[in-house]
Amino acid sequence: MTTIVTKTLLFVMQGLCFCMLTAAAAYAKEADTGLSDRQKAIIPIAALTATGDTQALEQALNDGLNRGLTVNEVKEIFIHSYAYSGFPRALNGINTFIAVTEERKAQGITDKPGAEATPVPANYNANDVGHKIRNDLVGRDISNRTTGYAAFVPTIDTFLVEHLFADIFYRDVLSVKDRELVTISMLSAMTGAEAQLTSHMKLAQRVGYTNSQLREFTQILNETVSQDSAIRAQKILTDELNIAITDINIATVMVNRDRTATIGTADKFSGNAKITSRFTSPVSSHYRGAMVEFEAGARTAWHTHPKGQTLIIISGKGLVQREGNEAKTLLPGDVVTIPPNTKHWHGAAPDSSMSHIAISTPDNGETVTWMGLAKD
Repeated sequence: MTTIVTKTLLFVMQGLCFCMLTAAAAYAKEADTGLSDRQKAIIPIAALTATGDTQALEQALNDGLNRGLTVNEVKEIFIHSYAYSGFPRALNGINTFIAVTEERKAQGITDKPGAEATPVPANYNANDVGHKIRNDLVGRDISNRTTGYAAFVPTIDTFLVEHLFADIFYRDVLSVKDRELVTISMLSAMTGAEAQLTSHMKLAQRVGYTNSQLREFTQILNETVSQDSAIRAQKILTDELNIAITDINIATVMVNRDRTATIGTADKFSGNAKITSRFTSPVSSHYRGAMVEFEAGARTAWHTHPKGQTLIIISGKGLVQREGNEAKTLLPGDVVTIPPNTKHWHGAAPDSSMSHIAISTPDNGETVTWMGLAKD
């Protein structure tokens, strides 16, 4: 009797998974329309949860509810997010959402609660369900891998199968297609997750997101999250998925307030240099740039740019030197033009800090080649 029940359960699970993936794949046959308002609302909620920017998340949550997301759908974004961005960020997002819903109630706004997740049936087998969902999602059987992380740490693969792809993906408050949108939104916002973002961008295509929708996805990241997140997503679209970024991304005026700071690494900078306010052209391979602030005496390593570089000096006093030439003094307001493939360095004078805007054009996705630290 138990065997019959188990087989029946597996048949039901397989049918459910097949329907979920079939419904998602059907989107690929639809007209190449833009993202829906609901989909546009999901992107910043997921991405800002991953970055921990609760102030911006508060506005995104209000916008999402106003655009038709239900309360339970938003909760499900947080449930899904913890598997990718961790419990702390997910819990911070949930607490922000609690405050948003209480404020909306105080204003007399009634939000739709939405559907609850379908309960799992008796004798639910997470391992079988998880493998079925993951295999259908990637389009091949990867249940018994003997290489990579799954072979090296099999326990983590068990967690992925039985918890992420079974327990979480089984919850039908969000569709498989919704969950891939949540995932690529989070991974685009996170640094150091480009390999995973590449994989999930391909899965996003597989479940039905069109090229124009993925282009629009990067535009929404740029407008509502950060230019850094848009740059990461655009680079993978162009380099890995061969999707050209066209002028669709300049249909609206965009204001970049991303002040995320990174410190120049010791192999590329001597002394302390802070890089902030990164920006990129919405048109593929047009330009990229950032503000760089050098402490006194700090400078770049020797390097070249395949299509040259422009520096605009903002403050302080600096130096620039082309290999074989004398260093030149830089003052506020100076504009420096560095020819393509010219070995040079630039930085602050020994007795003054200096900041500049650096702008360069990528060639095959690359804007710079580093060549070792500059020395007096």
